[in-house]
Amino acid sequence: MRLGLPVVMLRKVAPGKFVPIMPVYVVKEEPEHQRFLLAIDESLKFLPDPAHLTDDQRRYVQRVVQQRMHQPEFRARVLTAYEARCAVCVLKKVPLLDAAHISADSAADGIPVVTNGLALCKIHHAAYDENILGVSPDYVVHVNADVLAEVDGPMLKYGLQQMDQRPLWIPRRGKDRPDRDRLAARFDDFTDAG
Repeated sequence: MRLGLPVVMLRKVAPGKFVPIMPVYVVKEEPEHQRFLLAIDESLKFLPDPAHLTDDQRRYVQRVVQQRMHQPEFRARVLTAYEARCAVCVLKKVPLLDAAHISADSAADGIPVVTNGLALCKIHHAAYDENILGVSPDYVVHVNADVLAEVDGPMLKYGLQQMDQRPLWIPRRGKDRPDRDRLAARFDDFTDAG
């Protein structure tokens, strides 16, 4: 803390699996309680009194914490549940996989839990976010009718159009499967957009 040097914090996401959060800074010692306060982002180490925040500071800290901690943990947990494969095309290249939120993380029910996530490759995540691709509550993939009618290159044909009506690859453990109510609400958005 006195040197102002960063440390690496490891957050456990599953037995034997950790997500590194870095850089993290020690900003306050509380020896009487045998603990210390961490700033999980360099910008947070400059708050004048990290233990007593104003409302604006608290909102800023909450946003930074969500971005720096919840997202990596959410991704790790979702990819673990989906055995590191895209739920649509079953691609197993981890650098190309994302954890997509069913209910947006900005929504009231958009909490970072596995049942609110889908492991999607980057193309299917982008298509899902843009309502080009949807997932019905019965775990079936749907592609926007306009996109199905387009004629373009092989990525459109094999990457999107041929995914239409394909069953979603879901986690083996029932408690990790996508929440059907969230899927239904999100599928309504997909249907309305198409």
